[in-house]
Amino acid sequence: MEEDPQSFDQAIDQITEILNGSNVYFGHGAPEAASEALWLIAHCVGISPVQALDHLDEPYDADAYVQALRIVEERIQTRTPLAYILKEAWLMGHCFECDERSIIPRSFIAELITQGDLDDFLPPDGKALDLCTGNGSLAILLSLNYPDIQVCASDIDLNALALAQKNILNYELSEVIEIIHSDLWLDLPEPNEENRFDLIVCNPPYVNQMTMQKLPAEYLKEPWLALDGGEDGMYLIRKIIQDAKNYLNERGALVIEIGNEYDNFINAFPELEVQWLEVSSSNRQVLLILEENLP
Repeated sequence: MEEDPQSFDQAIDQITEILNGSNVYFGHGAPEAASEALWLIAHCVGISPVQALDHLDEPYDADAYVQALRIVEERIQTRTPLAYILKEAWLMGHCFECDERSIIPRSFIAELITQGDLDDFLPPDGKALDLCTGNGSLAILLSLNYPDIQVCASDIDLNALALAQKNILNYELSEVIEIIHSDLWLDLPEPNEENRFDLIVCNPPYVNQMTMQKLPAEYLKEPWLALDGGEDGMYLIRKIIQDAKNYLNERGALVIEIGNEYDNFINAFPELEVQWLEVSSSNRQVLLILEENLP
């Protein structure tokens, strides 16, 4: 075993080396080993990953490092995503409770919300819907970044909604965010002039059938319901696009994340006019459709 690290930086480097020497898969809140090591090292001393960056040259607690080694061993042996082990996930600098009731939040839509890229569709006193909300993270980010709007969060999974409710309570937003149990549009209030939305964001299940059969072990720890998009990944996205216009105000917009399903999306909707939005991963993973261009 390596000697106990003398600093945060050394602790991160040593955990990174251990992770890189294992067969774990990243992408559940950390894109690679160094980011996951930073997260773990920060957690074990009770600070955020961003805060840890300000302490890289400072001494790291030996007991905390022992705890980190125990956790990284569990991570490797069980192939459980770190978010589920730590019961937390970080998204755009905000921490959310996280467990197996919901997919681990990692949507690139969060970037668009926090960077102001959706300002044009969120006027004061506007209304937004987070469809397929999971643990509620996008709904919460909408409310935090646009405190003057009304936000609804819906999901088909009652277990996920229970976790979303907990996160909403943690952020003291229960008076601001309405939770709705609904299978996509099925159980939402009948749309009328008073309850349509200016913006709908959605990170739906979109993984195609062939990819689902080859997912790394970490993904198999997540709810299948939150990943499976049918044969071409577009099963639910077709339903979303088909009826979205009914629930949007004029000049409103629908934003959907489709992951790595760009080709399948183009094949499914060859005539649909969409705007591809630039996020940190690429400009082929998140799209925006104006209300006027929806079928």
